[in-house]
This record gives sequence, structure tokens and C-alpha cells, in this order.
Amino acid sequence: FLGRMLFSGEEATKKAKVLSGGEKVRCMLSRMMLTNANVLLFDNPTDHLDLESITSLNKALTSFKGTILFGAHDHEFIQTIANRIIEITPTGIIDKLMEYDDYIADEELQEKIKEMYNV
Repeated sequence: FLGRMLFSGEEATKKAKVLSGGEKVRCMLSRMMLTNANVLLFDNPTDHLDLESITSLNKALTSFKGTILFGAHDHEFIQTIANRIIEITPTGIIDKLMEYDDYIADEELQEKIKEMYNV
């Protein structure tokens, strides 16, 4: 079923063991979204995805009604999806309701973060 949703032609009948990393991720993400979960947990969800897949994922997650917890290195993905930034430092936690670019641009906050890492 997922193969027919994500691929065309003979590609739709591929066995899972022969899928590329990106294809496996696309199948997994599609399956998660079909289960109507209220929480999604991701670790670098854009790894192994091509630009088209990342764009589709961003679009799907921005309309997701539940909670999304994720760690990522993809700036555009973080800026698009995150509305709350939680950073765990050696000396405490920073928890801010703001967009990622605002979080990075806040000089006072960045100074506090720097102090929290300089134990």
C-alpha cells in the first residue's frame, strides 16, 4: 500500500530490503503519518532524503496537529517546523517559545547559552 502511495510503476512493488535509505525513510514517515499519532519523534528526519522529499515532509509536518519532537541539523527544516526551542546544556535547560532564527539572533540569549556551556 505504501509502495503504491510513494512510488510509481514497478518501483511500487520493491521489497523493503532493497529500498535505498531515503526510500525507507519516506516509507517510515508515511506510515507514521497514516497511524494518526498525536506525537511524532524524529532524529535528523531529513537525512537520506532528496530535496523533493524534504519539501513534502515540511509541508506535511507544518499541517500536523499533534506534537513533534525532533533533533536536526537542517536549518531550513528547523526554521520551518520548530516554534519552541529546547536546548539542554551541561548546567541547565533553555526553553523558549520562538522561531529558530530569532533564537539564534537573540544576542542576550546567546550570551547566556555560552555561559551555560563554559562550566
